[in-house]
Amino acid sequence: MTFDRSVKIAPSILSADFANFGAECQAIEDQGADWVHVDVMDGHFVPNITFGPATCAAIRPHIKGVMDVHLMIAPVDPYIEAFANAGADIITAHVEAGPHIHRSLQAIRGAGAKAGVALNPGTPAESVEYLLDMVDLICVMTVNPGFGGQKFIHSQVEKVRKLRAMIGDRPIHIEIDGGVTPETAPAVVSAGADVLVAGSAVFKGGSVSNPAPYGENIRAIRAAVKH
Repeated sequence: MTFDRSVKIAPSILSADFANFGAECQAIEDQGADWVHVDVMDGHFVPNITFGPATCAAIRPHIKGVMDVHLMIAPVDPYIEAFANAGADIITAHVEAGPHIHRSLQAIRGAGAKAGVALNPGTPAESVEYLLDMVDLICVMTVNPGFGGQKFIHSQVEKVRKLRAMIGDRPIHIEIDGGVTPETAPAVVSAGADVLVAGSAVFKGGSVSNPAPYGENIRAIRAAVKH
């Protein structure tokens, strides 16, 4: 993965057809997705259960590009190795998920993956200030995590701007997760974000047997953020 700040669209397979994950991953990549975003939830840190390392390992052969694994789980550390072994290119842990986020990020890099740190809407940008030399990605939650299809929280745009200033010239992606649409994307991109996670906004109207709408939806988000 070479670093660049061009805008990347990372469809969240939380909105895909769970019975067709392999084909869905191939379909979104064929339709122009840059990364595939995998939302892991444990029913404890967030009020929903999705899937674990075995699912990641099963879909990995169907993904040509980046598999971006977002762990909405607590504790994180006991599972890092399993997700790295399942082929995650990026593993993102929440700053709120445990008392030792610094150690979790060390463990992610030690396992051979890129390290991401995620912030819930109520968590300030300053919480990652002393982690900037250990992370490859900062994920700003623009909804409260746990479910797809929620409304975008606009107060987070200012957080993105703060993070972008803090990052300076470090090679760190700012990822936006939650409520991304062609309407909400321009504000976060102009504030400094470069990775857009979109679930329902990408998958709506399409299916494995009719993937063309995925491409139309991805292009609509891209067009909205072109300067």
